[in-house]
Amino acid sequence: MSADPVFRKGSTSAPDGYFRWEAAGLAWLADAPRGVPVVEVVEVGDDHLDLRRLSFVNPDPAMAEQFGARLARTHDAGAPAFGSAPPGWSGDGFLGPATELLPLPLRPTSSWGEFWAEQRILAMLPLGRDRGLWHRGDVAVLEAVARRVARGEFDDGSAPARIHGDLWSGNIAWTASGGVLIDPAAHGGHRETDLAMLALFGCPHWDFVVGGYLDQHRLDAQWQARVALHQLHPLMVHAVLFGGDYAQRTIDLAKRYR
Repeated sequence: MSADPVFRKGSTSAPDGYFRWEAAGLAWLADAPRGVPVVEVVEVGDDHLDLRRLSFVNPDPAMAEQFGARLARTHDAGAPAFGSAPPGWSGDGFLGPATELLPLPLRPTSSWGEFWAEQRILAMLPLGRDRGLWHRGDVAVLEAVARRVARGEFDDGSAPARIHGDLWSGNIAWTASGGVLIDPAAHGGHRETDLAMLALFGCPHWDFVVGGYLDQHRLDAQWQARVALHQLHPLMVHAVLFGGDYAQRTIDLAKRYR
């Protein structure tokens, strides 16, 4: 372990308030009773965030199962609305690497379908279209999906959950005491969004994570049919930021729901 117990995340180019946004999300996630542990914030500055340094281990199935159960309890802690920001933050959030942060719309909404259509799919669409990622036919597919989503056709009646918001496996720090959450884009959302992102980019011992989650909180019988729908926004973000085949993967998934 490094002699320095603090890890500093710093950037002089990050948008104003970015590190306060991340700290607010960490504090909110940490406040979930018996939820996933969260990296400790030591200090927040205008151009940096000091975090307690962690020591990493390779996860095993028991740790993954425990993480799944704790994630369900974090989600169960709830949020005031879909699109609500963590306490201590107002306005939109941020998503992406510090070198190119994208805006994350946060406008409290009572319906998940309206929130996902307007603030996730349609909010990202112009960014990709302007970069030449999606042409007329692709835009029509995504707009058709957004219309169905906005009408509530995929709503399952779940209450807003307290979600990490950027939960790929790289944002789980595996320590000797289990998984620890880092680098959130925390907000009120659908619990299936975190699970779908873990599935999209792969997670160690995924079946055990899901098993632990379902032991703590049962999902409805159709949740797996909605996984790809929840993956549309992270794929759109990756297409805008990194190019590659993410743009086509977005359309391939969207066609399942148009």
